[in-house]
This record gives sequence, structure tokens and C-alpha cells, in this order.
Amino acid sequence: MFDTSCVEALESAIGELAASDPKRWPDEELERGIVALQRVVDRLTVERLRLVAEMNRRRSFARDGYVSASTWLADRNRTTFGAAKRDVAMASALEEMPRTREALERGEVSAMAAELLVKAREAAEVAFETQERTLVAEAKKLPVAALRTHLTEWVQRVDPDDLEARAEVRYVRRKLDVFPGPDGMVKLAGDLDPESGSPVMSALGAIVDRELRDKADRRTASQRRADALVEVCGAWLASTTREDGVGDRPELTVIVDLRALEGATDARCELPEVGPITPETARRLACDASVSRVITRGPTEPLEVGRRTPVVPASLRRAVTVRDGGCRFPGCDRPSGWCDAHHIEHWADGGETNLGNLVLLCRAHHRMAHQGFSIAMSRGRPVFRRPDGSVIEDGMLAARLESG
Repeated sequence: MFDTSCVEALESAIGELAASDPKRWPDEELERGIVALQRVVDRLTVERLRLVAEMNRRRSFARDGYVSASTWLADRNRTTFGAAKRDVAMASALEEMPRTREALERGEVSAMAAELLVKAREAAEVAFETQERTLVAEAKKLPVAALRTHLTEWVQRVDPDDLEARAEVRYVRRKLDVFPGPDGMVKLAGDLDPESGSPVMSALGAIVDRELRDKADRRTASQRRADALVEVCGAWLASTTREDGVGDRPELTVIVDLRALEGATDARCELPEVGPITPETARRLACDASVSRVITRGPTEPLEVGRRTPVVPASLRRAVTVRDGGCRFPGCDRPSGWCDAHHIEHWADGGETNLGNLVLLCRAHHRMAHQGFSIAMSRGRPVFRRPDGSVIEDGMLAARLESG
């Protein structure tokens, strides 16, 4: 069992420390305190990650509708999804890195050094397992910058016959996160493999080089690159060759009988070239789609094909997006571009397509809404319930109300 008395004792010790005035401390005491506290922080990090690894193994986060341990951590700890995802990856990796975990627990390596070791293991897992002891010994001696260089060279050196496999690993690890920060700025963070990163650097570099000819330009290099990225995106948006996707949803063709949308399990319901899907899957896809009526004689002979009509018109979807901002499932912060407009009462059951009967849900939570989780509107706000009928509290909404 989790011993809360340990945490209470720790909080009490922190309170005593906070009550002291470091302005009165001698330099040596101040410096010793900084180093000692960092070791304690790293030690606590190990224990926290150990619990995260166990939660991820049990998948206990799914009880309240969270789709991953990362989303649970982000909501409960009120941190970013990116930071939570890194914690889960670190927790899982340390379970398989006994030497690294032991050195971190003893305060012999820092959390930053351990993170570099985790990344080295991701790049060359087999070689790392046989050389972990040696690499951890280097991590104990080297500053973080020198350790990063050492590990990069080590990854390039080990198993030279496996270059293609490592290139594939780098490709799989590519990512780009774009999100609003607490200071009102939009944050970008990510990693690109060499092949993906090269055209990005070339495009930004070409614009920056062009603008460097203006001697009166006082922007920093970072500011020029930021403006170059905006210019590239603006040029694409202004292109006359692209299709205008405002309000449109990605196209996916589903062949489904009306009886299947009404819940019948013996009616036709399939994805072309893929095969049958469940009626509930079709109902979920039909929440926010365009519908064409096709009258047939028998299962395959079309007699009449009607015009394609969007279930949720673009103007109404924009209104739902303005109201909801993104996925409304408690604890989820996925943006509107990742969401469907879900009918609380399905239109196939007579539900109206209006603002009061629609709510934005990301794909994962939209699936849950068709698999036992229920939604009802109360005073203009959606209320979510688990399959057992209990209400899921919206911690993010409560925080907004408290701050407001």
C-alpha cells in the first residue's frame, strides 16, 4: 500500500526548509543545498516513474476513459501531453535498464543523463543491453554535453551492419508537436529524421538567405527562421491549386444500409476493399460525414443515386468548434482538427443536427461514446458518464472555473 505518512513527512521537511532564509546562508551552504536538493529531486523522480510504469502496465487509466497513461498524467498533474508522454517513455525504459535505474537511485547520474541513456538504448537496443554497465560508468564521469556527444558517437559506431534498421528507427521516431503555451505563444517541438529534416531546413534556409540581403533587417536568426516557417505555411494556404478543405472532413467511403444505422446487425455495413464493419462503427463514422442516398434493387443493382449532403454543414461545424474548442471529454485537450462532431442523439434515431445535439470528440473518445460511455447536455455543457452510469468529473473545466 502507498504510505501517505512518508509523503507527509517529506512535505513537513520541505516546509521547514522553505521557512529558512537562504539569503543568510554562507556560499558553501547555499551551493551544497542546491546539489543535495537536486539529488533528492532525481531520487523522487525515480520513485514517481516506478509508479507510472506500474500504472501503465495495469492500464488503470482506462477506468475513467483516458486513452493512455500520458493523457492521465497530463490531466491529473496539469502538465503538457508532451511532458507526460516523455515520463511514460522514461518509466517504461527504466524498467528494462537496471544499471541506469540503480545509478539514478543512488544519485550517481542525473535525470538528464538517464534520459540520454534512454535515447541511446532506443537507437541501439541490442548493443545497449550488453554495454549498459560501461555506458553508465561514462555517464557518472562526463558532463551532460560531453555525454551527449559520447553517446551519439557510440550509436554510430556499434553494429555498423544495422545502419538501415537504425535509419528506420529514426524515421519512426519523427514527430512534431504544435500547441499554445501559457504565455500566449504557440510552441513547436519535435524531431525529424535526416530525410524529413533536410527539405525543411532547405526551405527555411532559402528564405532566410534571401532576406539576409536586407542589411537593415535587425531580426535574430531564430526570428528569421520563425518568419520563414510562417511564410511557407502561408504560401500553401494561399495556393490556388489546393482544394479548399475548410469545414470538410477526410473522405472515407462506407456502404451501409439504413437498417444498419438504425441498429440492425444483419444489414449490409462495410468499407469498400476492406470488408464488413459493425453497425456501431458505421453510426460513429456517420456522426460527422457526408451522406449520399443510393436506392438499389437487391444488394448490388443501383437504381438512383442522390446528391452528397453533409450531415453537419461546414457553418454548423465552425460554430461547434468555436463553442467547444477541441475534444470535450474530461481530461482531453486534443484540438478541433483531431475531432468529429458527435451527435448526442444519433440522427438515424431522429436526433437533430443542431448546436445543442452536437459535441466535439477526438477519434479515441468518439469511439468510447459509441461503446458504452454516455453523454447528456446540462445547462449547455456536456456531462459524461461511465458505462456504469457514474459521472466523470471534468478536472480541466473545474480548473477553468476556479481561475475565472
